[in-house]
Amino acid sequence: MPNRSRPSARPSTTSPRTSSEGAGDALLALIEALPVERLRHAFTHASWAASRADSYERLEFLGDSVLGLAMAEELYERFPDYAEGRLAKIRAHVVSRQSCAIVGRRLGLGELFAGHAGEVDPEELERLALNRNVLAALVEACLGALYLEHGFERIRAPIVAAFRDRIDYAIEGHVDYKTELQEELARRALSVTYTVVEVEGPPHDRRFTCAAVIDGEAAGTGTGASKKAAEQIAAREALERLAGAGG
Repeated sequence: MPNRSRPSARPSTTSPRTSSEGAGDALLALIEALPVERLRHAFTHASWAASRADSYERLEFLGDSVLGLAMAEELYERFPDYAEGRLAKIRAHVVSRQSCAIVGRRLGLGELFAGHAGEVDPEELERLALNRNVLAALVEACLGALYLEHGFERIRAPIVAAFRDRIDYAIEGHVDYKTELQEELARRALSVTYTVVEVEGPPHDRRFTCAAVIDGEAAGTGTGASKKAAEQIAAREALERLAGAGG
């Protein structure tokens, strides 16, 4: 089926990118620069493909492994003291359907999907372009296409950048170092407060640096996409320092 884009006849299928807007720019640029045939394959839904093999499903299968490897390598390098179970838990959240859909929506993949749809019922197209599972599948399909086009090393850093805030969110929501630190300090009759040390970046891509202050001294610092994420990393560093002190 020929690819005919009719953007003027279709309403926007994604919201304007705001929070973390710049995080996926490098990845989106790579996607948009893919050869036409790879783009067509990555944005062909099974319901309008000549066969399922012509849809994005095979690329989705490949991209799932590409994303998993990129996240596993990033987490392995970024958190050298994490046990396997903790790393696996964070990675599972980062590569989940919900997480991929958030990234896909931010990248505007729904609009790209609509632009490569050809002659498809507009209402059905809009429903698909807004569907969480479809957006997640498009992310993985695009990663599969990029892997075939460029190999892993060229695309690893853009993938990590696009998912950076999902890593921070996973740490914030699933690894509660602040509670662990508070409990440890309670046993020592101490307490902790958190202060913002520095805020960097434009409004849509802020990076916060926070310190965990114990007994008047900074016992740990952390940087993240939100104050809560930065505080969690600061608490982790403080815990490591306490453990290293043999207390």
